[in-house]
Formats: sequence, C-alpha cells, structure tokens
Amino acid sequence: MTNIDFRKKLSELSACQDAIDWVDNRDFKTAWDDCERADWMLWLMCKMEIATKRERIHIICDCAATSLKYVPKGDDRPRLAIEAARNYADSPTDENLRLLTAAGAEARAAAWAAGDAAGAARAAAWAAAWDAAWAAAWDAARAAARNEFNALIYECFGDWL
Repeated sequence: MTNIDFRKKLSELSACQDAIDWVDNRDFKTAWDDCERADWMLWLMCKMEIATKRERIHIICDCAATSLKYVPKGDDRPRLAIEAARNYADSPTDENLRLLTAAGAEARAAAWAAGDAAGAARAAAWAAAWDAAWAAAWDAARAAARNEFNALIYECFGDWL
C-alpha cells in the first residue's frame, strides 16, 4: 500500500491525527516496521481486520503477557485471565466464557486494589490481563470501557465479537 493510499485509509478509519502525522511519508510496511506504539498497531490490526478473530485475540494476549513480569511471585490472577482469554478464543463455549468472566473479574479486582508505588506496575499488569480477557468476551460480558486500552479493544472488537 502506497503512502497516499495508506494515509487515505487511516483517515477513512478515523485514525487519530497524531498517527496520521507520524506516518508522514511512510508506506504501510515501513510504518508497521517502524512503529513503536503497540496501541496504534493493535488498533490498525483490528480496524483493518488483519488476521482472524482468534489470531487477533491471541496477539492481544501476547501483548498483555509482556506485563506479567511486574506481577508479584505467587499471584496467578493476571496469568489465569490471559489463559482464560486464549481458551475462550480457541473454544468460545458458555463454560469458557464463565471461566473467562471470573478470571477477568479477579484480575480487575487485583488491579483496583493495588495502591502503593509498586502497585502501579502490578496494576498495569493486572489491567492488561483483564483487557485481554475482556476483549475476547466483549459481546457477552458487556463491560464498560474504563481506560484508553479498553476503549481501543471495544473499538476493535465491538463490531464482530
């Protein structure tokens, strides 16, 4: 996709002006290779429906899993929420949805409870894990977006989950 086509597509998709300005003279491949904003890349992947629904959910889970290093040893809630999202993506049964919803609620509760300085990093990890779970179950869970990443996930997945 040429630069002109790519910038036009971004405008059609209602990309933020910062992203359009950042693209500058880059074509799609160069922009993708150069971009360091995972949130922009996830947004673009979802809006352009790159990959399958299942693959997109797994990619979001991969992103959330990068924050697990901030979770204290022994707290498995964020990891379990990510695993539940992956399981639901692979097999969207009522039982997997129930497990996903429960694991996501646990991860979200932990994120809200974190209050000290180190808690900010833990909260980010827990929130990321919940966001991955929430993305997979948006249509059934009907959770309200509470931060920019949640809004991104809703924007990406709201039309097809």
